[in-house]
Amino acid sequence: MNTKENAESIKKAWDAFAKNNDHAVRQSAKETLILHYSPMIKFVVGRLNIYVGSAIDQEDLISYGVFGLIDAIEKFNHEKGVKFETYASLRIRGAVLDGIRALDWVPRTMRQKSRQLDEAYTALESELGREPKEHEIAQKLEINKDQVADEIKKSSLMSLISLDDYLDQNHEKDFSKSLATDENAPEAVFANEELKQELAEAISALTEKEQMVVALYYYEELTLKEISKVLEVTESRVSQIHSKAMLKLRTKLGKHKALLLT
Repeated sequence: MNTKENAESIKKAWDAFAKNNDHAVRQSAKETLILHYSPMIKFVVGRLNIYVGSAIDQEDLISYGVFGLIDAIEKFNHEKGVKFETYASLRIRGAVLDGIRALDWVPRTMRQKSRQLDEAYTALESELGREPKEHEIAQKLEINKDQVADEIKKSSLMSLISLDDYLDQNHEKDFSKSLATDENAPEAVFANEELKQELAEAISALTEKEQMVVALYYYEELTLKEISKVLEVTESRVSQIHSKAMLKLRTKLGKHKALLLT
């Protein structure tokens, strides 16, 4: 089936699902849509893998994503003029994060441990005048090096989930509205330029590999697997590099750190 025929087939499936009252016809159309859009699930999970790594079974993440895709198909409104792929990717991502929450993967004490990690990193950087080593952070926190690496990884995922919770409370609507109405105001222009400069300076302080991972993930929008192929290292190593970069950027950007998690 060529691209044109495929597009027509999907349009017919959408029409059948949205307009036909016959349950069997609607169910068949729904299955066609799920099959067609299912590659989106692997892409979204592949993106989130940089936070999750091998800590959670991939089949579980994909199954959460399936529920998100089904929910997107059932609730999508064509009249709003939004591309289904855009809408579905957000639904899939939300479903995967909901699934991670349900696993109680991040314990209640993790927020406190993440804060302690950030504070220890900042304090050591100030004391030493350079980026602290993992063994120095371990000594500061009175834990071993392996635990430090684990805490850095978990704090990265916890920050992602925390931002998702924040957005669920609709705070981003006020933020978007503020940008839309005041983006040309002198103070907004100044704040935006100041933010760009702070972000550029923070990224420039990263190692070459950390900068590469940040660029490939946030700018090129590659998945964890794709980044590992580009850098010719394991996916686990990419995830470690990303988590370390996020720790550094969080401690340098302060109030702007939420930008790192979108």
